[in-house]
Amino acid sequence: MARTKEQTLAWLRTISGELATATLRRLDETLPWYGEMPPGRRSAVGLVAQAGITSFISWFDDPKSTPWIAADVFGAAPRELLRSVSLQQTLQLIRVTVEVVEERVKGGDDPLREAILLYSREIAFAAADVYARAAEARGLWDARLEALVVDSILSGEYDSELPSRIAALGWNGHGEVAVLVGTSPRMLDVDALRRTARHLRADVLIGVQGNRLVLVIGRAEPALEDAEEVIPFLDIATQLEPGFGEGHLVLGPEVPTLVEAARSAKAALAGFAVARSWRNAPRPVLADDLLPERAFAGDPLARATLINRIFRPLQDHSTELLLTLWCYLDNGRSLEATARELFVHPNTVRYRLKRISEVIGWDATGAREALILQAALIVGSIAEPDGSPRRRTRQ
Repeated sequence: MARTKEQTLAWLRTISGELATATLRRLDETLPWYGEMPPGRRSAVGLVAQAGITSFISWFDDPKSTPWIAADVFGAAPRELLRSVSLQQTLQLIRVTVEVVEERVKGGDDPLREAILLYSREIAFAAADVYARAAEARGLWDARLEALVVDSILSGEYDSELPSRIAALGWNGHGEVAVLVGTSPRMLDVDALRRTARHLRADVLIGVQGNRLVLVIGRAEPALEDAEEVIPFLDIATQLEPGFGEGHLVLGPEVPTLVEAARSAKAALAGFAVARSWRNAPRPVLADDLLPERAFAGDPLARATLINRIFRPLQDHSTELLLTLWCYLDNGRSLEATARELFVHPNTVRYRLKRISEVIGWDATGAREALILQAALIVGSIAEPDGSPRRRTRQ
């Protein structure tokens, strides 16, 4: 004779302890990850399983209590259990518990078996909801933390907590870093930017400041020692370019480590502020290709770069080369006019220009590079008035 609901409830309460013990035994036998857990976490998982059985009995008594399933079952576990037990493992735990209960009530009333199936569905959805909420909360926290780290890099105001914040974000970059600054699009697809970066064996920190989108780019650790050739940061920036809005896109210089990224960020921000003054600026453009515009706008870093990388190396290497460069640029990049002023053969001027390119890395015969070199001579002579060569005259 079929039991009444009251009799079934009384029977379930009687065997609840037996069901909990059988469930823990089955977990130990069938789930390797459960057996490998520390005693404290195993105990917490056991509490979840026991709470699930108790909650099912209460739910069977009053099915309207469905909204309380998550609180009843997962409220028994410590909050850190969500970090050590994945959603997949939680679903495995639910399946084992349901299997144990189904085996014990096998041959019982149909309403009870249907209730078990319905409850298992509800508890699975409740578990998914718990993990989704936890992931959403973690995502919001990570976004705030990432914004804080990017702000610290842009401002250059580091503190002792910055390394731990970067580690908490799961930063996979190592070694060299460069900062990319552009306009933020209307609909920012952060996931697409991260996927593109991973494809290029890079990692990114993303920050939005008003209408500016800032990416701190770092190289990811290569999986193998014989990995392919390192991808230049400019190539990485070119691949990330579709994720930015319209307007200029400026890449700061490469720096050795993440904690030095403020130098790259300052150059990129200064370049972004003046990029509109270069009519044919490429996208992306290197911040160092905007040194003249940055120097004219009062950027001390650009002036120092022009002096330390162009003016002083030439001055220290050979005053003859420095004088030749002055004359060549003052004469509108004319070999013949320069040769006449210096009283040398045009081939000598060609040779010296080649030596200049070898010393500083810029080619004075190019229109854009000539502007950079002209700016370097100007700011260098201002910084060191006695360092400006005088026009040679025939004795």
